[in-house]
Amino acid sequence: MSFERPRRLRSAYSSLAAHGESWVWLTGGALAMAIAMITGLLLFIVVRGASTFWPMPLEQVELVDGRQVLGEITGREEVDQHVEEVQGEPSVGAAGQRAATETIRMGRRLVRTANFEMTGNHYEWFDESQIARTSLPEWATAVERLEGGRFHGFPLRLVHTTENRIEVVAQGPEKTWQAYEQLHPAARRRFRQAMHIDKHERGVLQRQLRAARLAVVQADLDRGRKSPVYVAAVEAEAEIAGRMQKQSAILDGQTARLREQNAGWGVEFETASGEKRTLPLDAIVRGWQPNRLSTIGKLGVYFSRWAEFLWDDPREANSAGGVFPAIWGTVAMTLIMAMFVAPFGVLAALYLREYASAGFLTTAVRIAINNLAGVPSIVYGAFGLGFFCYVLGAGIDEIFFQPSLVADNQPTFGTGGLLWASLTLALLTLPVVIVATEEALSAVPNSMREGSYACGAGKWQTIRRIVLPRALPGIMTGLILAMARGAGEVAPLMLVGVKKLAVDLPIDGTFPFVHPEREFMHLAYLIYDVGFQSPNSQAAQPMVFTITFLLVMIIALLNVTAIWARSRLKRRYVSQQF
Repeated sequence: MSFERPRRLRSAYSSLAAHGESWVWLTGGALAMAIAMITGLLLFIVVRGASTFWPMPLEQVELVDGRQVLGEITGREEVDQHVEEVQGEPSVGAAGQRAATETIRMGRRLVRTANFEMTGNHYEWFDESQIARTSLPEWATAVERLEGGRFHGFPLRLVHTTENRIEVVAQGPEKTWQAYEQLHPAARRRFRQAMHIDKHERGVLQRQLRAARLAVVQADLDRGRKSPVYVAAVEAEAEIAGRMQKQSAILDGQTARLREQNAGWGVEFETASGEKRTLPLDAIVRGWQPNRLSTIGKLGVYFSRWAEFLWDDPREANSAGGVFPAIWGTVAMTLIMAMFVAPFGVLAALYLREYASAGFLTTAVRIAINNLAGVPSIVYGAFGLGFFCYVLGAGIDEIFFQPSLVADNQPTFGTGGLLWASLTLALLTLPVVIVATEEALSAVPNSMREGSYACGAGKWQTIRRIVLPRALPGIMTGLILAMARGAGEVAPLMLVGVKKLAVDLPIDGTFPFVHPEREFMHLAYLIYDVGFQSPNSQAAQPMVFTITFLLVMIIALLNVTAIWARSRLKRRYVSQQF
């Protein structure tokens, strides 16, 4: 005979908290809110950043006072305006009248007017009441220049100016634009060739001449000016200087021919206000007529601007052009930081977990590591400047780079650079790696260690062959967190090596290829510089979102690569999750 246990009924007076259901809703709601906030932030950055380079229509705005403006409508909003009305009978006189203030909502438009040298503004607000009509002119043209920012106007003619006369090559909007599209690529190619010669080939000559000069100073310090070594160094410097002078003359001839072919070519534009301006052909980065472009044409302009942004050097105080030096500096610094922080963090965690005995000292060290994770990052920057630059770097200069100090009074390692910035951020992220590695080591079951010892393996053999392989996924997690934090830091870099503008990368064709003592650019610092140090914050705002979007994508790419490596390690070494 079987007895069925009576079913326990829920009391009508019991609360939801007693059964935990309210906490399920609370934790689930908190998770949903966190996901929504993160997703919203990322979508906002992606939309604002990815849409920056899309060619917007150029509208011609005619105001009620007769003024005409050509530009892009970049924003609309409604604002409160206070209007005073006079109430009362006019016959009573001024004493019998009173003024009443009425608040009304009025719309206004933000127009990117460009032509800064003429108007003194990049952007301008116009109330809807001021606008008489708007139109989309067919031949309205947007031009990006090397200097002076954006230019808006209508093409009139393409001219070639010589010493004696002005030759009109094409006239009228259609023919002028056709001639521009034919001649502009060759002019830009010659301009880039001349810039490459000035930047790279002359740079090689300057480095060779400086190396010869430093050899003379080194011989003077080592042997004195009367020694044969010093005399030979002086003769070698003179020989190199003579050879450099001949090669420099050849380069001068090449750049002169390239620039002479571009000289005199220009496109004459007329602005919406009737002013005329001739722009040199080789000073135009690109031009487009958005009101005439098809979707494919707009995509061509869009990807062309993205390609420039990713691969070119910055210009216009970092508010235009590309950010390739900052991309290179960000990736190089993050990878070098990971190379330093991974071994030191893993070794420290191994000692604390596997070798150090439990006691007051070990507990104090762990508390100190946890406290270091909360130290403000600017403190690490001050430490990096004081120790790495002024102590360690100055000592390296005194031992290995004394000729540079004597000749130029310029430190090599005694100032900020890529190496010191990477080491500073390695110190900043070291607690993250140590804590994550300790957690990963503790997740390895002791039964595996005991089985290894039972088979005759020693302590280090067990760690190397059993513990570390199974802890590698957790170690990679700590490294991913360290890279994500280090790549976005700004405050320490301002003290230990980052620069506003450093188009010369810390890499060249000479040994040892990467020069860790050189200063560099960084995307996170570039966001601060463009967003808060730009003379025109409104014009710099789109670039801030674009650089932020790029930084998020680079960090995500680095993290995805590390996660992929972690998943492969899990499949290889870990048979189950701990």
